[in-house]
Amino acid sequence: MKKSATTKIESPSKLIDARIKELDDWRGKMLSHVRTLIKQADPEVVEEWKWRGVPVWSHDGIICTGEAYKSAVKLTFAKGASLKDPSGLFNSSLEGNTRRAIDLHEGDEIKEGAFKTLIRAAAALNRSKTR
Repeated sequence: MKKSATTKIESPSKLIDARIKELDDWRGKMLSHVRTLIKQADPEVVEEWKWRGVPVWSHDGIICTGEAYKSAVKLTFAKGASLKDPSGLFNSSLEGNTRRAIDLHEGDEIKEGAFKTLIRAAAALNRSKTR
């Protein structure tokens, strides 16, 4: 995301809004949709803007990031390898010991119930690690 020298520091939520608007295609719609699902699954989620332009959703630690590439929107779960995924949403970064990702492509539909369950499980895992 481009930023001029005169731009005020904006809230992460506003930066994510701007990123979605900037995409202006299926990727923006997809990122907006998963953002809505994340907020529905965990109303206490905190939106962050890290690593020079990556939307991040956290609750007592990172739940997931949302990156847009030419052919995919990638949702990387920081502790995905520790989460049960009976619906098989994870389809990327499966070889690592820590992270797991969901790559969404144009025309894909996300299993909303399973996705929200995964978000809640990631937040619960973060909470269990902070106590």
